[in-house]
Amino acid sequence: MNKNDNHPSAHKSHPHGENKGLTLRLVAWETTRNCNLSCMHCRASATKGPYSNELNTKTSLQLLDQIADVGQPIIILTGGEPLLRSDIFEIARYGTDKGLRMVMAPNGTLITEEYARKMEDAGIKRISISLDGATKENHDNFRGVDGAFEGALRGIRLAKDAGIEFQINTTITKANLEQIPKIQELAVNLGAVAHHIFLLVPTGRGKYILDQEISAEEYERTLNWFYDQREKTPLQLKATCAPHYYRILRQRAKKDGKSVSFKTHGLDAVTRGCLGGTGFCFISHRGIVQPCGFLQVNCGDVTKTSFANIWNNSEVFLALRDFSKLKGKCGICEFRKVCGGCRARAYEATSDFMAEEPLCSYQPNS
Repeated sequence: MNKNDNHPSAHKSHPHGENKGLTLRLVAWETTRNCNLSCMHCRASATKGPYSNELNTKTSLQLLDQIADVGQPIIILTGGEPLLRSDIFEIARYGTDKGLRMVMAPNGTLITEEYARKMEDAGIKRISISLDGATKENHDNFRGVDGAFEGALRGIRLAKDAGIEFQINTTITKANLEQIPKIQELAVNLGAVAHHIFLLVPTGRGKYILDQEISAEEYERTLNWFYDQREKTPLQLKATCAPHYYRILRQRAKKDGKSVSFKTHGLDAVTRGCLGGTGFCFISHRGIVQPCGFLQVNCGDVTKTSFANIWNNSEVFLALRDFSKLKGKCGICEFRKVCGGCRARAYEATSDFMAEEPLCSYQPNS
């Protein structure tokens, strides 16, 4: 999940309204909901399963065909735990042969020398492994299984030995907020190419740890700290489920007397915060398409209609692409085109995915 590949860089016009018809850049596909961990924040409340009606091999390959008909996005093979799917390497190889950039999001604990080699053989370009604590105690507590930390580190070493680049993902909560600098330092020491931070979205098991959600003020401070790391770390940095970062980036650049451009800020300069339904979508283990994994709104079923039809015609997607439909202070904010607020957090708070972002302290000038 390369920083430069994770961001839409080209927008297309659409006849029906503001900023519609954005190019599909990234698809997260929940290849299975089965999982060997029990993470406290899991959007899917995933367990060891089994889960019924998961897409079989034939349907999975057909899905990749349909995605390739729409564009050439990065495909994130995620879960659950994707390595619990017996055909995961066949799926990855097929996607690679279709010209898609195939990446994977395992938790690391199931990676063996053989699996690492198979990842490389299948054309997996990068894996993301989550570290939600800088120590065994913190990470294992978050992940719900003793040994998860050591398992993740072992998996990272094996993937690295196989020549597969990796990034570290971290979901930020009150429990690990103070550890973020140490986690980033650990990522550097392990040889990661990137660090992606995720702000907690209260879905799935995440609903039961709302007391761990950081405040809007802590959110703001954390994203400003993250911006400061751009000049201090060799890692590629990306803030996910944290659309305010793209407002902060522009505010900080202006304060420093800099213009925001590709030359100065890379693809952060030409992407936006919430990508759900614009340059990104999520496909569930049963083939339900959603704007993202956290925004659990059914936009269509790939077992009943084509992916292209869903991507191009879903009423939900069309609404999300029309930023003039944003409500509350998001709707009048001068940064709505580069931030947009987290649509999933808005939905969980109000049952309206176009409502204002509930964890934003910024007051628009408009």
